[in-house]
Amino acid sequence: MKVLIIMGSESDKPVMQESQTYLQFFGIESELVVASAHRNPEKVREIVVNAQPQGVGVIIAAAGMAAALPGVVSAYTSLPVLGVPLEGGLPGGVDALYSIVQMPAGLPVGTLAVGKAGARNAGIMAARILALSDKKIAERVEAFKQNGYRI
Repeated sequence: MKVLIIMGSESDKPVMQESQTYLQFFGIESELVVASAHRNPEKVREIVVNAQPQGVGVIIAAAGMAAALPGVVSAYTSLPVLGVPLEGGLPGGVDALYSIVQMPAGLPVGTLAVGKAGARNAGIMAARILALSDKKIAERVEAFKQNGYRI
């Protein structure tokens, strides 16, 4: 299983590479993709509907401001979707946080903290999800915990 990290803008990469760093620590393959729910919705749809057949087990979706991307991703898949709100609009990224956390019933997005802390926790949460069916990942998650949550 691998993790797809999808973000709305190229400028989001420095934050979302934090997810990738943690996934690498847990031995989980990941891919970073830029696709905006507003600018290229068809690209988002194509990437997401093809994710599971390509071995993706969890999707991390990050966006700022209106932050529609995580919800749109959730609409196209039954995989777990973890949303990372990013700063860019209102101070502290509160607009993105509210946009991601306030999903209608039936379209769940597990919402993390704003910014780098959320990106890191998204990587850790994805590892915990995949650890349910992968003993090696489970062992790495437990070692991470025993090491005081440090990589």
